[in-house]
Amino acid sequence: MSPADAAGPLRRIGFIGIGNMGWPMAARLVGAGFDVVVCDAVPDRADRFVSEVGGEAAADAAEAARGADAVITILPTSKHVGQALEAMGDALAPGAMLIEMTSGVPTATRGFADVLAARGVAMIDAPVSGGVPRARTGELAIMTGGEAEALQRADPVLRAMGTTLTHVGGVGAGQAMKALNNLVSAGGFLIGIEALLIGQRFGLDPALMVDVLNASTGMNNSTQKKFKQFVLSRRFDAGFGLELMVKDVSVALEVGRDTATPTPFAALCREMWASALGVLGPGHDHTAVAQLSERLVGETLGGGNRPGD
Repeated sequence: MSPADAAGPLRRIGFIGIGNMGWPMAARLVGAGFDVVVCDAVPDRADRFVSEVGGEAAADAAEAARGADAVITILPTSKHVGQALEAMGDALAPGAMLIEMTSGVPTATRGFADVLAARGVAMIDAPVSGGVPRARTGELAIMTGGEAEALQRADPVLRAMGTTLTHVGGVGAGQAMKALNNLVSAGGFLIGIEALLIGQRFGLDPALMVDVLNASTGMNNSTQKKFKQFVLSRRFDAGFGLELMVKDVSVALEVGRDTATPTPFAALCREMWASALGVLGPGHDHTAVAQLSERLVGETLGGGNRPGD
């Protein structure tokens, strides 16, 4: 008998990482009737979640894992996941499952899975796409990697958070797909911003350009959901950090290296995002990357505040 089918349905869920994405995802599980125990590195955040949403608060990862049928991790990096697993120790018992929803490094995730399998704990990876708005509504796209039996057991949990579940391969495949998805998204954002800047300098209205792009073949997620909402508005608060996008694009390049795939455009894309992080500094939303292109041009889109003002 494999770890995936060593136990029954998943009802008690330890949820580690209730940040921008984790909070609404955990809230969806509470709303779906799961017994949810939340844990976060930020002091008092778990207590605040219980006060506002419900569930139980755990002081640390081991407490969240103790007695859980499954533990969900959604953390900044694979390094943080490894630290959480070390902290859980034997509290993550045989027959339990780890559902890794971090946008992590596939090779690291495969290593975690091997260690857990030896202890009788099944593991799948299930990173998400859709951002905070779709996390709130439970309409995330979830890319899953792992054995079919484990995925079937986790299905009710995942469907409480997402409407599109796609099994893309073995453990780590979901994270590879997520990184590649974000690479495409990152590239589309940058080229779109450059096009808006060219058009504005030519005399075109950037907002009108976005409308035309959305009715034409230049349409992409950024033209639909980011340019007017977060760049032209100067809000820059889509809810996904610049550091995280740099990390995801870097993971995509690592997958490219591991598969001996030449990636000249992806490498340039990564350098642009990393340069924006270097120029703007940490703590910015990923949509603020537009400010790097604006600084290069010396002009702000939409006539808002000039870069550096």
